[in-house]
Amino acid sequence: MKFIETNISGVVVIELEKHEDERGWFARAWCREEFAAYGLRVEFIQSNLSHNEKCGTLRGMHYQNVPYSETKLVRCVAGAVHDVALDLRPDSPTFKKSIATELSAKNGHALFVPEGIAHGFQTLADHTTLLYQMSKAYAPEATAGVRWNDSAFQIKWPSSDPIVCERDQAFADFEV
Repeated sequence: MKFIETNISGVVVIELEKHEDERGWFARAWCREEFAAYGLRVEFIQSNLSHNEKCGTLRGMHYQNVPYSETKLVRCVAGAVHDVALDLRPDSPTFKKSIATELSAKNGHALFVPEGIAHGFQTLADHTTLLYQMSKAYAPEATAGVRWNDSAFQIKWPSSDPIVCERDQAFADFEV
């Protein structure tokens, strides 16, 4: 695996090192030892799938409140997404800044999202599925988020008219 730093501390793009032959390719997608050697120490305890039927679907920006804050490793296993990580750590030099990267089944990239970072994505293709590895179990009482188009963040999305659920549309304006 190749670890690529982003401009937000702790948020890392992970590229696969594919071993290809006439059959296709093979790559290691997760290795505790390789992640730890890079300084990413995490124990994943839950995996989730998010399937999205339509291109333009937007989910986010989600996180869980303390003490249920979670680290995620997000990978697209079918289709493609514009994936966004938003720094909500008040003491961070990149507070309220975001990074975006394309995750797709074709490129095999993953995004490592540490605690304190909100996550969301917009699908770039129909029938897109993401696989999440999570450091904490889902806690409904700790679920939180910020609105995908809140002017406090200036996140640039591929489509300005996405398919968004009521809950994600209803997040209040961000206040520190």
